[in-house]
Amino acid sequence: MSAVPRSPWGWIPSLYLLQGLPYVVVMTLSVVMYKNLGLSNTDIALYTSWLYLPWVIKPLWSPLIELLGTKRRWIWALQFVVGALLAGVALTLPLPNFFQMSLAVLWLMAFASASHDIAADGFYMLALKTHQQAAFVGVRSTFYRVANIAGQGGLVYLAGELTERTGSPVQAWQTVMAALAVVFVAVAGYHLLRLPGPEADAPTALPAGSLSGFLREFGRVFLAFFRKPAILVIVGYLLLYRFPEAQLLKLATPFLLDPVDQGGLGLSTKEVGIAYGTVGLISLTVGGIVGGLVIARVGLKKALWPLILAMHVPNVVFLAMAMSHPGSLWIVCAALAVEQFGYGLGFTAYLMVMILVAEGPHKTAHYAICTGFMALGMMLPGMWSGWLQDQLGYVNFFVWVLIATLPSFAMTALIRVPEGFGKKEAA
Repeated sequence: MSAVPRSPWGWIPSLYLLQGLPYVVVMTLSVVMYKNLGLSNTDIALYTSWLYLPWVIKPLWSPLIELLGTKRRWIWALQFVVGALLAGVALTLPLPNFFQMSLAVLWLMAFASASHDIAADGFYMLALKTHQQAAFVGVRSTFYRVANIAGQGGLVYLAGELTERTGSPVQAWQTVMAALAVVFVAVAGYHLLRLPGPEADAPTALPAGSLSGFLREFGRVFLAFFRKPAILVIVGYLLLYRFPEAQLLKLATPFLLDPVDQGGLGLSTKEVGIAYGTVGLISLTVGGIVGGLVIARVGLKKALWPLILAMHVPNVVFLAMAMSHPGSLWIVCAALAVEQFGYGLGFTAYLMVMILVAEGPHKTAHYAICTGFMALGMMLPGMWSGWLQDQLGYVNFFVWVLIATLPSFAMTALIRVPEGFGKKEAA
């Protein structure tokens, strides 16, 4: 395939917007939707945490995307599939067994989205030089978060508005999912026409073209990851860097929605869309841009500790809100802005460590393995977080979240980053 010079600005924002949208539907909008439809915190945290599983096990099929077809082709094909599944969610909501049916469709969407992640992240590394990857890591993170703002902010607000107007949360969420499906398919069509075609984006040549040759190459690509130096430290880091966030994330929205007499803040669905889904995520977006620029300027090694501190220390705002129950939406917005800005800074460091680990001849498959461990690190703590909050109450639960930062700090102390990695080279 011949390379067509195109600015990264013409495809990175839209690519990572569509990478983020199905993830935010599966992992975030589903939480709000099921809360609006009357499910308990324990059930929401348990069942939606299981939806992480496709991202956990996606390394098992990541070599398929590495070896079969181009990343570009995988990207647009899977985007159309996800668009159809979004419409499927809308169709299941009025059914008597909507919970089981919608979970099944969300499960399929999670598999398609996880596969799309493999192709998109591999395409990113193939189409850009290393210093460009560092410079645009904040941009890709930013537009991934724009998807969160559009979903967790705009679409949650829209669902709240439609619920107030119609009196039916089912009808409201049907409309939201159908509208999202239309937008998703439209942007997928843009990618079919406009994604660049880097020469490096080509299927791997298989020995002798046989099934046995394919399976040998599949195993070689997969096992090569576990032969990397200091692999146990790498795996520990990938699992534990987001350990506190994995628990906080599942309970943040229920905390904002639950009434004050149950320990929550008693916000409406629309107010959650404003405070957490818009103000908070805009702050996270800015933090992602700043984090990427910092790494490109000083390198990952120098930036690592400041960025992880910026990520975990601001979690204290949730404890402060649980203890004080601020009555002002502006105070809640300001607290969430601080916490989310810090998270945006810290997550850029995590992304760059995964890029570092994936360096080598099988970047796409190895990066997918990294994200699989990341997803496992989110899935397991998330599963017990709802039960733990029910046992402890919100105040003690947020105390525990602060204590849970210690494993993340410990693994960061063990990770080794080459001098100058991610730093933009002088012209």
